Amino acid sequence: MTIRIARTDEDIRRCLPAMLALRSQLSEELAFERIRFQQANDHFELAFVDNGDENAPAVMGYRTMNLLYSGKTLYIDDLSTLPEARGKGYAGALLDFIIDFARREGYQSVSLDSGQNPARYDAHRLYLNKRFNIASHHFKLDL
Repeated sequence: MTIRIARTDEDIRRCLPAMLALRSQLSEELAFERIRFQQANDHFELAFVDNGDENAPAVMGYRTMNLLYSGKTLYIDDLSTLPEARGKGYAGALLDFIIDFARREGYQSVSLDSGQNPARYDAHRLYLNKRFNIASHHFKLDL
């Protein structure tokens, strides 16, 4: 299994079907624009499983941050797998990839938020199996 970082428009477009499986409220064009904006402005990267198919079966969006409470932190914004590709180890491989990267590069933590609903329970099991801890509640105010 090969994991690559999306650098080109073509790579990003290959990632969009898997990303939109999680972020279904976005259109392909809006997701593409936001990814390019985040890459240019927010230390955002997009890792994906490249199995040679037209569309990547799984994708992970992440960024680097420095926070008072956790130091140099790698934050996972998005981790998504195409529905037909679930259960094949792609999300676990992406997590292993990013955890190994963070260790090599001297990060103090890797973190993510995950929704609280039954559709996310498989993801929660994966995170717990990868030794993530539930460290806080995430509060949000929509404006």
